[in-house]
Amino acid sequence: MATNAPWSGQWVADRLGVALHGDGLYGDGLHDLLGLALRRNPKRAHLLVSQVLGKHVPQRPDTVYGYAYRLGERVRELLGDSADRAVVLGYAETATGLGHAVADGMGAAPYLHSTRREVPGVTPGGGFEEEHSHATGHLLLPEDPALLAGDGPLVLVDDEFSTGRTIRNTIRDLHARHPRTRYVVVALTDLRSAADRAALSDFAAELSTRIDVVALASGTVALPAGVLERGQALVAEWEGQAGPGGAVSVSAPVPAPLSDAVDGAGGVRRVELGWPDGVPDGGRHGFWPAHRALLEAALPRMGRRLADALPAGVARVLVLGNEELMYAPLRLAQALQEAATGAEVRYSTTTRSPVLAVDDPGYAIRTRIVFPAHDDPTDSGTRERYAYNVTGFDAVVCVVDSTGDTAALHAPDGLLGRLAELTDTVLLAVVPSLRPNEGAPTMSQAAPRPLPEPLRGPDFSSYAADEVGWLLKDLSDVELEAPTEEREEAVQSGGAHYAESLPVEYQPSAAYQELFRTALAGSADRIARAVGTVTELVLAERGPDAVLVSLARAGTPVGVLMRRWARYAHGLELPHYTVSIVRGRGIDANALRWLAAHHAPADAVFVDGWTGKGAITRELADAVTEFEQREGVSGFIPDIAVLADPGGCVSTYGTRDDFLIPSACLNSTVSGLISRTVLRADLTGPNDFHGAKFYRELLGADVSGLFLDSVAAAFERVADEVAGDVKSLRSQDRSPTWAGWAAVERISEEYGINDVNLVKPGVGETTRVLLRRVPWKILAQRGAGADLDHVRLLAEQRGVPVEEADGLPYTCVGLIHPRYTRGATGTDGKAVGAK
Repeated sequence: MATNAPWSGQWVADRLGVALHGDGLYGDGLHDLLGLALRRNPKRAHLLVSQVLGKHVPQRPDTVYGYAYRLGERVRELLGDSADRAVVLGYAETATGLGHAVADGMGAAPYLHSTRREVPGVTPGGGFEEEHSHATGHLLLPEDPALLAGDGPLVLVDDEFSTGRTIRNTIRDLHARHPRTRYVVVALTDLRSAADRAALSDFAAELSTRIDVVALASGTVALPAGVLERGQALVAEWEGQAGPGGAVSVSAPVPAPLSDAVDGAGGVRRVELGWPDGVPDGGRHGFWPAHRALLEAALPRMGRRLADALPAGVARVLVLGNEELMYAPLRLAQALQEAATGAEVRYSTTTRSPVLAVDDPGYAIRTRIVFPAHDDPTDSGTRERYAYNVTGFDAVVCVVDSTGDTAALHAPDGLLGRLAELTDTVLLAVVPSLRPNEGAPTMSQAAPRPLPEPLRGPDFSSYAADEVGWLLKDLSDVELEAPTEEREEAVQSGGAHYAESLPVEYQPSAAYQELFRTALAGSADRIARAVGTVTELVLAERGPDAVLVSLARAGTPVGVLMRRWARYAHGLELPHYTVSIVRGRGIDANALRWLAAHHAPADAVFVDGWTGKGAITRELADAVTEFEQREGVSGFIPDIAVLADPGGCVSTYGTRDDFLIPSACLNSTVSGLISRTVLRADLTGPNDFHGAKFYRELLGADVSGLFLDSVAAAFERVADEVAGDVKSLRSQDRSPTWAGWAAVERISEEYGINDVNLVKPGVGETTRVLLRRVPWKILAQRGAGADLDHVRLLAEQRGVPVEEADGLPYTCVGLIHPRYTRGATGTDGKAVGAK
């Protein structure tokens, strides 16, 4: 944070003798974090002006959010397991965004901020006085009374902790209503005196509770005798010299030039954000983890809308929030920074606090604009509002809530009119105010615990950490394997679901391993061509913001290869995750929640290796529909991108040929040493991802890297063919034909199986049958060549007959032994599977 510019508190320090002493957690001194200004206030003339809060001083949004988020992480470390039951309370108006971002850093903590805006018909859940403030009264208006009635820790967040009186007033009021055993006070700066620290300790003892303090920086403010009176006199003296806008110029102004490429039409343009339904503008009535997931999913889209509304060539943009509305503008500023390539984005908000503006580099408030309040405030006091240091920007994005979108806002002397005097480009973005009982989830609907972060190699899987994030629970130390025949009996008899256990991991013979290497050498170019083709189709359909979401586990090697192609061909670093989907149980809903919280759902591209009869394609479509209806999260596109689509089940594929993909020849040793996924109630709870194992003991046999590197090495050789394939496929009708499903139904009937789940079409699925299930027989397309060498070898090792057949839409089909399927008959009319 340190710069060569003079300290922004020097002007006040020189005149009043105020001094700051102390250091921050991350190498910042107090002079890096705080400046000084003067205000007309009978209780405190000087004002500590934060450089990282985003209130009075425009700051990079990631800086503002990052400091607050890290404070939240520290609170979570302090609280340990009890953080899952914590509630975060921020102080209006200055710390509403700070508190919200602290709640983000804690994980899934619900959030509430105090307010000075009364809401007719809403009974306050508490109230307190901020004695030194310009506007002292605070109200608590939770939508759900349970928010303040719990027994978990209460985390109180303010921008500065100067005396502790406000904190004590808050805790005294709330503790009388709902006693707690622990409170945590969080602030950017802790500047209490020794007497103030002792007062807080005595107060905690009086209430028989514990109060911890977490701050970004701590120190002291040295105030000489008579500073209040001298400060008031200085304010009165300099206010008399104020020029236009209330600023006193004591040095040559240093305005930043406006861009030559701004919208010369004048006026204010409204931008429709597409704010997600049911998400509050902030935390005035409560903000729940379910809200957070919806907002995170929508932010990239809203950022692009703002970026598209800016004129070309804009270099500096200010996103200006409005009093208590701090968090939503902050997150929108972050999203705009991501979307507006090349533009410098800063963030700050308006305020009701009057501060003297002095145009001097050693003073924290260089300029100010004054305008009337525009949200019909019901509290007493001045109706003037202020915005500081908002000059020198090519464009200003003014963000207000719908309550503040009034005639006063649009009046000539209103906020928008004052901003239009400073820049040719003013955009207005309105966030709908969500009143209580207008769609806010209650405490019982909010996720009780944050979802874990993705697992990554080398701690989980043999893939590099950047290749894939596994949205799975590590069950490596759990004994899950059962003999194949025992598992098959349990599955077919209905005694267990196939996802509740794992087959014993197949260990290939030396002959089979050599066959794999031969197959890989012979098919690397063909696979690379399919990888390139399907990746180019995905980028053409979804754009460069695509997020690859592989279906565990066969989709994972394909997703890694698609990510490598995107980097090779376009220099893109696509995010890539693996999630679990289980036939009959659907996709992992917690994984979808995590994705929606970190990416736009519409950017998620589900990836698999190949299609068989299309059961997973249908399962995904049904599961996504159910998830969206239940969670209220929309945007996921339930299509699957695959290397090979012999079943005609999808529209995004590399080829529809049924050919050998060597990653199908093995189990975990070609898939990062990860097992098939497991879903069992006693192992995966309501806040867990589906589970899987990491077979570390098989590192010596791992060929996952060999497979990936062999295919990636062929990218350059097949680039021209990929371009031709993409051009051809984009001109074709690629709609699903579902020819594979029809063929499976015919085979099931013809062979007397009467259960399509026991018919596994295609090279990949047939290989799985031979490796994991109890195969009955293999149907091979007459004349099929080397693509089936490994199938023939496995079948020979397991004593399974291979029958050649005509008219198969697949190279081969694996039939699982129907010995437990009642009423099944063979082609000779005799019952099959009789024990």
